[in-house]
Amino acid sequence: MTLIDSRPVVLIAEELSPATVEALGPDFEIRHCDGTDRSELLGALTDVDALLVRSATVVDEEVLLAAKRLKVVARAGVGLDNVDVRTATQNGVMVVNAPTSNITSAAELAVALMLAAARHISPAHAALTRGEWKRNSFCGTELFEKTLGIVGLGRIGVLVANRLAAFGMHVIAYDPYVQAGRGAQMGVRMVSLEELMAESDFLSVHLPRTPETIGLIGAEQLALARAGLVVVNAARGGIVEEKALYDALKTGRIAAAGLDVFAREPCTDSPLLELENVVATPHLGASTAEAQEKAGLAVARSVRLALSGELVPDAVNVQGGVIAENVRPGIPLVEKLGRIFTALAGEVAQQIDVEVRGEIAEYDVKVFELAALKGVFADVVEDQVSYVNAPLLAAERGTAVRLVIESESPDHRNLITLRGTLADGSQVSVSGTLIGINQKERLVEVNDFVVDLEPTEHLAFLTYADRPGMVGTVGRILGDADVNIAGMQVSRDTKGGQALVALSVDSAVPLDVLEEIRGAISAAMVRGVDLSD
Repeated sequence: MTLIDSRPVVLIAEELSPATVEALGPDFEIRHCDGTDRSELLGALTDVDALLVRSATVVDEEVLLAAKRLKVVARAGVGLDNVDVRTATQNGVMVVNAPTSNITSAAELAVALMLAAARHISPAHAALTRGEWKRNSFCGTELFEKTLGIVGLGRIGVLVANRLAAFGMHVIAYDPYVQAGRGAQMGVRMVSLEELMAESDFLSVHLPRTPETIGLIGAEQLALARAGLVVVNAARGGIVEEKALYDALKTGRIAAAGLDVFAREPCTDSPLLELENVVATPHLGASTAEAQEKAGLAVARSVRLALSGELVPDAVNVQGGVIAENVRPGIPLVEKLGRIFTALAGEVAQQIDVEVRGEIAEYDVKVFELAALKGVFADVVEDQVSYVNAPLLAAERGTAVRLVIESESPDHRNLITLRGTLADGSQVSVSGTLIGINQKERLVEVNDFVVDLEPTEHLAFLTYADRPGMVGTVGRILGDADVNIAGMQVSRDTKGGQALVALSVDSAVPLDVLEEIRGAISAAMVRGVDLSD
């Protein structure tokens, strides 16, 4: 008999470090293909759950539609020019990358290009290999006490600033998204782009390629440059306009350039490559053994999380941002609240408010909205619900979602409530919190009834008219069905009014047993909740 491998399938379409496969572990079936061979790639996607690529494999609409089971595309690197993120999102496919894997390698290459350009390393080397000893032809310039202008003070820009400050350089920067105070904390003076061009002896570009940054440094900006400026671009091609740079280098307006990127790649025929005052490399920013291993390990971890339905911090098409450590423990609780909410509602709500109160409200808690939706729809649709497609599912079903944040929480240090309106106008709510040093999960409110119950794998909720003997009746019926009660909370609005019983049980309560309880106590609402999967 042939055994069928039921493990999720991970397709690796380009060469990745051996550590990547090791990090994925034995829980997945690993396959390989040549992602640059279009027919081979499309043929290999039929039953694939995750696709791992670098920069050579194009993951476009055709690829995404061919992969019917695909849940995650992982790019072992930073740039996503080769991945159609919009179509992936529309199809509920998570896209992840490794945003910090190459920052050190890229920063070091920028420094290397700057030194090589300043000291004419490439033409001097070429002359020497031709048998020419031309010491007087390659007089360079020191970095010490010169002004470094950084365009884009993000993670890589900061690393470059730190490294070149150690050379004794004065650092200025242009970045419209960085406040002057933040720059001052790093020892960097923030200036306008015009000021930077006029004051810099060396310029290093560290911006993403966007419609706003393409051609940012063109003829007009280069005309403002201080004589002898050295330009380095190890970020993305096209940010420095290549024709304008060529003209400035030819006339001597710009002394030298160090380039790792070009507007169109691969690039072997640019006029810039003909100039002796240009040192160029073929997009080697991430090409170190360390960066490749970091990227592989990062996306392997992300794939494991994605295929288990968990939140992936490096997902580029999932809202939520960086998750603070104080926020992270609440994510599983909020997912459980979502599942309990749906069980209590018995239908998809028209409006859901995710209310976050207390000290935790000072952090970015957008992820709680995603976690709530993931839980709300987990038991509604057949397909796996992820942090990518949960908002799409809500939109398709006409469910409006709102995140409500309030710093005041009178009864609990932190409180998270899901409150929703159903089609008939009635409301459903469930609240939870984390208590103690170990951050234990507790249910503290159900439909405005106060409770205190651990949200275990199997729960049941009953509402009925408050009167004697009802708890005993419920206990007897569950006992006869061999369902053991682990915890019970009884709450009521007024004496003789409406009462709620919240039960934690060791096994799921069968539907027929729930119906027997409904009839025995004339329950207005009987719901079972299974959180075991």
